[in-house]
Amino acid sequence: MSTVTERGIDRTLIERLVRDALSARLGGPSGNGAARKTAGAADRARTGAPRLVVNVSARHAHVTQEDLERLFGKGHQLTQVKPLYQEGFFAAEETVTVIGPRQRTIAGVRILGPCRDHSQVELAFTDAIYLGLDIPVRKSGHHRDSPGAYLLGPAGMIQLPRGVIRHERHVHMSPAEGDYYGVKDGDRLKLRVLSDSPTVFEGVLVRMGAGLKLEVHIDTDEGNACNFTKATGFELFK
Repeated sequence: MSTVTERGIDRTLIERLVRDALSARLGGPSGNGAARKTAGAADRARTGAPRLVVNVSARHAHVTQEDLERLFGKGHQLTQVKPLYQEGFFAAEETVTVIGPRQRTIAGVRILGPCRDHSQVELAFTDAIYLGLDIPVRKSGHHRDSPGAYLLGPAGMIQLPRGVIRHERHVHMSPAEGDYYGVKDGDRLKLRVLSDSPTVFEGVLVRMGAGLKLEVHIDTDEGNACNFTKATGFELFK
């Protein structure tokens, strides 16, 4: 529990207040991709570039059907409340509480659907530090040497032995868009964000597949660093 000491406000309380304020500013636990912007139409017309969407991805969880039922009850199905930019994916009504090794908790962590063949939690570094977790930067599904946590739902609690990660910044794209940028699946690009805190994010992982739409995902820490809500333009380049 955070306390007020003779020296002032406890650092943990400060971190939590900052995290909560940022969460509210960028959409918080209400869903993934709560803050969304696109590259300017004028720039696209001038360069012939495809339409680029950049999303700030808030903390969230993915679960298997088995884990979903352990958390919410036998036979439970995810309830869609908001479609995501990529076809077939959605923010669900269901949320869980993530419990770290220090018995600190983050409540209201949104589950994204549909269910997967693995359960994992994706956090920003600020979240992980608060929970007392040392999380690796990984591609989704790559859980080797990652820490675990407890997930609490209305019907029960499960222990993830591993699978808490910071999902590395990445860009979804179709093969045609890959041709435009001259990249293949697994390559890396850079994202320039124009704002009053201009930033270039390096090592943006290319995730290519048929039916995917051009979309970059950064997390809330990264969104805060570049002052995403004041961003005026984006450029994806080698």
